[in-house]
Amino acid sequence: MNEFKVDLTNCDIEPIHILGRIQSHGFLVAVNNKTQLISYISENVQLFIHEPAANYIGERFAVLEKKIDFNVSGAGLTISQLVTVGDNGKEPEINNPIYLEIGKIPYFLIVTLSGDDKFLEFEPITSDAQADLQQTIGRSMSGILSARDLDSMFQKTAVEIKKIIKYDRVMVYQFSEEGHGKIIAEAKIEILNPFLGLHYPASDIPKQARELYKVNLTRIIADVNSDDSPLLSTAGQQPLNLTHAGLRAVSPIHIQYLKNMGVVSSFSISLIAGDQLWGLIVCHNYSPRFINYKAREAAKLLGQVLSSALEYRQGEEDSELFLALNKGVTDIIEHLEKEDDLTTALTGNEVSLRDIANASGVALVFDQKITTLGLTPTEEQIKEIAVWLKTNMPDSLYYTHRFPQIFFPAMHYSEIASGLLACMLSRELGEFIIWFKPEQINHITWAGNPEKPVEMNANGLLQMSPRKSFEKWTDIVRNTSQKWNRAEITAVVSLREHIVYVIKRKANEIRRLNELLKQSYEELNIFSYTVTHDLRTPLSAIKSYAELLLINNKSLDDQAKKVLERINACADKMALLIKEILNYSSLGKADIIMVPIEMGDMINTIKTDVIEGLQPENLQFEIGDTPSITGDAVLINQVFTNLISNAVKYSSKSNPSKVSVSGIKKDKEVVYIITDNGIGIDDKYYNLVFELFKRMDNVKGFEGTGVGLAIVKRVMEKHNGKVWFESKLGMGTTFYLSFEC
Repeated sequence: MNEFKVDLTNCDIEPIHILGRIQSHGFLVAVNNKTQLISYISENVQLFIHEPAANYIGERFAVLEKKIDFNVSGAGLTISQLVTVGDNGKEPEINNPIYLEIGKIPYFLIVTLSGDDKFLEFEPITSDAQADLQQTIGRSMSGILSARDLDSMFQKTAVEIKKIIKYDRVMVYQFSEEGHGKIIAEAKIEILNPFLGLHYPASDIPKQARELYKVNLTRIIADVNSDDSPLLSTAGQQPLNLTHAGLRAVSPIHIQYLKNMGVVSSFSISLIAGDQLWGLIVCHNYSPRFINYKAREAAKLLGQVLSSALEYRQGEEDSELFLALNKGVTDIIEHLEKEDDLTTALTGNEVSLRDIANASGVALVFDQKITTLGLTPTEEQIKEIAVWLKTNMPDSLYYTHRFPQIFFPAMHYSEIASGLLACMLSRELGEFIIWFKPEQINHITWAGNPEKPVEMNANGLLQMSPRKSFEKWTDIVRNTSQKWNRAEITAVVSLREHIVYVIKRKANEIRRLNELLKQSYEELNIFSYTVTHDLRTPLSAIKSYAELLLINNKSLDDQAKKVLERINACADKMALLIKEILNYSSLGKADIIMVPIEMGDMINTIKTDVIEGLQPENLQFEIGDTPSITGDAVLINQVFTNLISNAVKYSSKSNPSKVSVSGIKKDKEVVYIITDNGIGIDDKYYNLVFELFKRMDNVKGFEGTGVGLAIVKRVMEKHNGKVWFESKLGMGTTFYLSFEC
């Protein structure tokens, strides 16, 4: 078997579960489940058989059993019968540990299934922990569960476990999200220096070791100075996976690490919360110490009690905080249901987004606007964060307490945004709610420099070496904030669900209204076209009959002629109105053809046509710069005809009448300005100017239909342009037309 070399590139993948050795205080035999033959055997078995253990590889266990003086107590079966599949194909039920004697020395046999093999681990019953475990555990559980809070519970756990196994030092060790550890409780003999409050880097317990602690809830190292016993197998056979073996040997790196600390024996108990390795109960002894299987199981039981209590107490504390935060969620949901504007509902009330988490500030990036509450980065910085989140946020929720270490531009504002909690409302639109926590500068005391030293090996290569110094080493940690807790995250998730629901519901309402509007719009166009088309025929007949009577009937008196002339004029007015309505309704169906337009020629032509049609007196008409634009020539001609005609018409009573038309070209737009010194518009009518059939009180003496400006607005919208005006009653009006370049 090739020996695995640990160096800087592979320290975190050292195969500590297939080291090929076991600790020498016990021995191990692996029996293949299919063949019922011995597949692996530890070399130290030869101490009991006085011949090489390798001789029994490939033999049935019964052959080995005859060589070793086993005496199984109370089982009613031999070991071979216990580990052999019965006639019914089922495994005999095994209750660990099995008590037996080897040459009148008491042993425990622990049987474990692991893949294709069954492990038979033999370890002595003689233990350095001889207390009445049943009575001691009962008292210990009561003491642990009576603790008022988590800190007291951790401390009582350390004290109670020290009473049971009598190690020199017992510590409760908590892992951080990054894998670093901290001693949060300790019970020790008086002569030892305290470790309470010290931090240890993640490399001290690497990732693969942490994974094993989730599978094996206890781990004993009886004596770091004893020699391990190799596992023997046939040539070429794969190394045995010892994940589930209590006798599994220890990584040389870890053994040296313990020696550097002065620790001779160690024992650990895993603490699991929410299916994750929350921490360890770590026990150190400064002389060799072995505790048997039952003592380890008793300690494991206390660890499980602590794990359950820890999860319950954490949940209890989280629930209290969540109830407080959820009150804010409930209030905001009520605002969302009542108010049409989502931004106002989230940020404009007494209870707002800031009350959903213990944050110093919050930003809402929604509907192309940024709304902030409290202490936040600038709007430009928030835009940068939103762009980064859109690309790098894998799920609908993202949080970190060290944002500047992940997004380096945040170093410039780490004092207000070292912590970030974001929930995504829409990835496509880049819409988020982002909470911020300020920087919290920490002074962390490590047990030695957390950076593992490297040494040069015989080949001149740098090789990882366990730390030798454990003197206190203080580090100042910046660019981090207080961590986001589960209650804050849960509250944000709850709020996001309601916000997304409201957005989708309102979006569906808008889609439904758009469909209804589209349907109504189409029906209106059809109706307008049909009505106006059908009105033309009777209107033409009325006009024709009126004209015939005027021309051919010589007997009419003056009064009758005036009536017929009036009928004729009304018919002409109605014909004009029908024409304008047709023009307006046809805009919705017409496709615009965009072409370059020389505006100078067009405006001069329109000027000539308008003057000929209206015959104004004393008119001063000025044309300035006329930059070209891109648009539909027919529709643009209609826009300028309507506005120039209005300017000339409504200024005709001024003396002199003044009208000017000019254009200005800017970076991304061309703006045309049409000005007159006419009657002007009363400000109370400003919001009605572009509505269909709306005419002001002061235009009653002027011909018009109230359709022209509505057409102007609709044409400009079809060109993605803008139209607006400025006016003073009795002093004139200026219209502005903006076209995209």
